[in-house]
Amino acid sequence: MAQEIIEVPITGKITTVEVKVGDTVQEGDVICFIESMKMENPILAPVAGKITQLKVAAAQMVETGNLIAIIEY
Repeated sequence: MAQEIIEVPITGKITTVEVKVGDTVQEGDVICFIESMKMENPILAPVAGKITQLKVAAAQMVETGNLIAIIEY
C-alpha cells in the first residue's frame, strides 16, 4: 500500500482534530483545523484511505513542515 504524508502548511495552532488513528477518510474530508493569523483553516485529506498515524492534538502549536498525519491507501 502507498502512503500519503500530510504536513503542516502554515505555522499556527491546531484547534480541533476531526479524525483518529484507524479512521477511514475520503478525499476532501477534514483532518483538523489550524488557526493562523486569526483565521481557522481546514487541513483536508488529499486522498481516500485509512489514518495510520496522527501526530497532532487540539491546542498544539505547530510549525510549517511538521507531520500531521499519514494516510495509507
